[in-house]
Amino acid sequence: MNAQPLPAAVDGAVAIPFYQPVGDECAVFEAAFRNRLPLLVKGPTGCGKTRFVAHMAARLGRPLTTVSCHDDLTASDLTGRWLIKGGETIWQDGPLTRAARNGGVCYLDEVVEARKDVTVVLHPLTDDRRILPLERTGETIVAPDDFMLVVSYNPGYQNILKSLKPSTRQRFMAIEFGYPPAAIEADVLVAETGVARPVAERLVALAGAIRKLKGRDLEEGASTRLLVYAATLIASGMKIEDAVRAALIEPLSDDAEVKRALGDLFVAVFG
Repeated sequence: MNAQPLPAAVDGAVAIPFYQPVGDECAVFEAAFRNRLPLLVKGPTGCGKTRFVAHMAARLGRPLTTVSCHDDLTASDLTGRWLIKGGETIWQDGPLTRAARNGGVCYLDEVVEARKDVTVVLHPLTDDRRILPLERTGETIVAPDDFMLVVSYNPGYQNILKSLKPSTRQRFMAIEFGYPPAAIEADVLVAETGVARPVAERLVALAGAIRKLKGRDLEEGASTRLLVYAATLIASGMKIEDAVRAALIEPLSDDAEVKRALGDLFVAVFG
C-alpha cells in the first residue's frame, strides 16, 4: 500500500510512463475521468493494467495513489485509524481518504483479494454522492471533481469466494484487457528494452504458443511483463536461451515435465 508520486519532470514537463494503446481504452479512461465515473479494469496477470493506470494518471496530470490489495487488507487500512502519538490520540488518514480529500486517481489493484468490508466502503464513492463517510471521526468527505476511483482484478482467478458482487460491479464502468496483438506486443518489447525487433517478434511468438497451454498444463499464460523481463536480459547481453529460461520458463512452472515442454516450444520457435 503506497502513494506513488508522479514521475519526475523533465524540462518542466511530466514524464508519462510508456504505454502502447491497443484500442480506445485511453479515450474511455479520459471520458470516465471527465464525467467523474469510477472505472473497473479487468484482465490477466501482467497484461499492462497497472502501467495503463499510471500512464493515464500522468497523462491527465493527476497524482496517483496505488493500493495493492491482499487477504488482510481491511477497510481501516484504506480509510484510516486513530493512533497514539506523543501521548495524544490522533487520526491518520488512509490512502483512500487522502485521495478523496485531495483529488487524483486512487487505484486499488486486485480489489477482489481484499476483505469484503472494503467493497462496502467504496460504494458511496461510486455513485452520484461521491462521498466517503468516516464513521470513526463522524466526518463525511466529499470527493473533489478531479478524484477518480479505479479498481482492477484478474477474472481468471475468480471463484465463488473471491469475486465482485453484481451490486458492486454495476457501480463501475469497465474495460477488459487481454494480451496485446502480436505486432503491438513486439512494439512494447522494443520500446521498453531496446531488444532487436526480430528477437522481440520471436519472444511474442513463443508467448503465443505458451498461452495456448493455459488451463491445461499451466494456470496462467506467459504475461507481457515476463516477456519484458526476458527482453531486458537479452538486451543486456544474456544468451537468449538463458534469458528465456530465467524469465519465462522457471516463473511459469515448477513441474519438470511442463518445463521440458516449454523448453521444446523455445527450440521450435527459436531454432
